[in-house]
Amino acid sequence: MTDSLRKARFWLAIFMVGLVLSGITAFPLQSELSLTVRIATFLNLGSRAPLLFAWLTRVSQAVADTNRRYPFLAYGTDWLAFGHLVIAAAFIEPWLDPVRNKWLITFGFMACAGVIPLALIAGPIRGIPFYWRLIDCSFGVVGCIPLLFVRRHIRHLESRMSESERRNLG
Repeated sequence: MTDSLRKARFWLAIFMVGLVLSGITAFPLQSELSLTVRIATFLNLGSRAPLLFAWLTRVSQAVADTNRRYPFLAYGTDWLAFGHLVIAAAFIEPWLDPVRNKWLITFGFMACAGVIPLALIAGPIRGIPFYWRLIDCSFGVVGCIPLLFVRRHIRHLESRMSESERRNLG
């Protein structure tokens, strides 16, 4: 295995782990928010960052109230979680053969870029504070970082391939 292939796989694994973690953390939303508010209270976040603390508390109460009154709505976040896991699984093919499946890296860039307009357009419609929308946008930006490394290593792998190897890809 070449060094470029090993590095491409490493960065793809980082990207995939991020997707999996984003996915699995969408399942226990209520307990995570409750824990976050308890930690924020312990750290006295209310006096240090009152707007953030108020937002976390409001969201936690809203999720708890919604789950109590309309538990079926949590099914939407279950599908969100599933979507993250499926997208992560799609990157197994580039992990196995990054050159042949480099189009999925472009797809990953497009998905990451799509996070930004979604957060900036849907966020205000849904009443999401601006600072939280910026946090959401950061996921799209951070997701591009490992993909940039993957693309660089794929280009290096391509440059080392023979003409016949390149023809066999298409």
